[in-house]
Amino acid sequence: MNRACELVALGALCFLQTSTAQEPHSSSPPLTLVKASRLLDPRTGSVLSPAAVLIEGDKIKQVGSPSQLSAPVVGNIIDLGNATLLPGLIDGHTHLFLDIIVPPEAEIHRHSNGEFAPGLLLAIAESPSKRALMGAQLAREDLESGITTVRNLGHSGIDGDTELRDAINGGRVPGPRILASGRKLIAQGNYVQNLNPALAGAILQEEFLLVEGADQARQAVRKNVFENVDVIKVSTDDNIPLAELAAVVDEAHRQHLKVAVHAIDANSIQTAIDAGADSIEHGNQASDDQLKQMRDRGIFLDLTPTFYGGFFLKITEPSIVMSPAVHADEVRTAARGKERYEALVQRVLKSGVKFAAGSDMCWFYPGKTRGQASTATFVNLHQAGMPSLDVIRAVTSNAAEMLGWQDRVGTIGPGKFADFIAVRGDPVADITELEHVGFVMKSGEVMRNDFGAH
Repeated sequence: MNRACELVALGALCFLQTSTAQEPHSSSPPLTLVKASRLLDPRTGSVLSPAAVLIEGDKIKQVGSPSQLSAPVVGNIIDLGNATLLPGLIDGHTHLFLDIIVPPEAEIHRHSNGEFAPGLLLAIAESPSKRALMGAQLAREDLESGITTVRNLGHSGIDGDTELRDAINGGRVPGPRILASGRKLIAQGNYVQNLNPALAGAILQEEFLLVEGADQARQAVRKNVFENVDVIKVSTDDNIPLAELAAVVDEAHRQHLKVAVHAIDANSIQTAIDAGADSIEHGNQASDDQLKQMRDRGIFLDLTPTFYGGFFLKITEPSIVMSPAVHADEVRTAARGKERYEALVQRVLKSGVKFAAGSDMCWFYPGKTRGQASTATFVNLHQAGMPSLDVIRAVTSNAAEMLGWQDRVGTIGPGKFADFIAVRGDPVADITELEHVGFVMKSGEVMRNDFGAH
């Protein structure tokens, strides 16, 4: 054996001796203990008091009273005092890449869908980088208000929401967990009209995938699959026939993806039911028979009480001069809508249909962050007649089931992500506590703490 071989052999022997002499090293994730006066289980409505949650890494390890939890040395103890813990909120329907500013009255009247379309077109036409940065800001604002999971249902360009999702998951930017839908599937003529023919195709393909025939419907799903989406969003306003929508659902289900269908009028809702949609978004004009069909088929109704209570006037009056006639018309419209939505809420509760809730937030709300605007929308459900506990379920445990993530989020329990929030009072007694979240934890990391550690 030459000198070089002898040195290699000696080095290998020393390495083996050193390795075997050392004890195996355990690198367990750090432990954190969070204590509070109360913990609400939205599924049962039961309250654990006093409460403690033991967190290992990004998951919940144990839940119980402080005296029950047995653990080795805890690295960090967070005592929230007289607060109430509840699961992180889930916004089942949002649009993080839109922040529409309603244009002046004269501009509204110049366009089809004049309140929304000009802002949408501007969002599509401007720099995708600018839009991505805005989306990141709105995502952070959602998280700061206690929304730890969102389902982003369209209006994010080709890959805005999938890339933001990955950036958040990679720890590069703060934000909620995102189920991304990529481009929304629509029929020609939805949302924007009367575009320059030379530019129309390029504009539309940045935001939408057109459905014209069953084959194109399947291709649209596959294009979104290529972008690694988590869910498929389809918008139908009585303009996508059953065969095409059924093709979308079949192809999505083959790819193990759920389908969320925007459907407001009764005909569109029936088409979505017959096509086998997983959730119907909005569903404002659902009949009692349709609610029963949805219940029997396990289809979720994703309620979006965005415009309940005169929302349009709230977002326009601070910055837009409105003629007396238009203002009076908006007041009457809000009153009629309020009455209809209250009736819908009662019929939904009576029907037994599975329901969740989403903010459908895509509007600039003067004086509020995106998260504040979204949580205010959840509170609208209670004002429309839904009991507080059902509202909380709609944005926690029910929403988690709608997303297919009930094993990850929606309740505070062992094995689930350490995503939860705290409020100062009792959210069942006062649902507006959801608008004043003081503590936010996501994946075991404190994202907000107005209580301080005691």
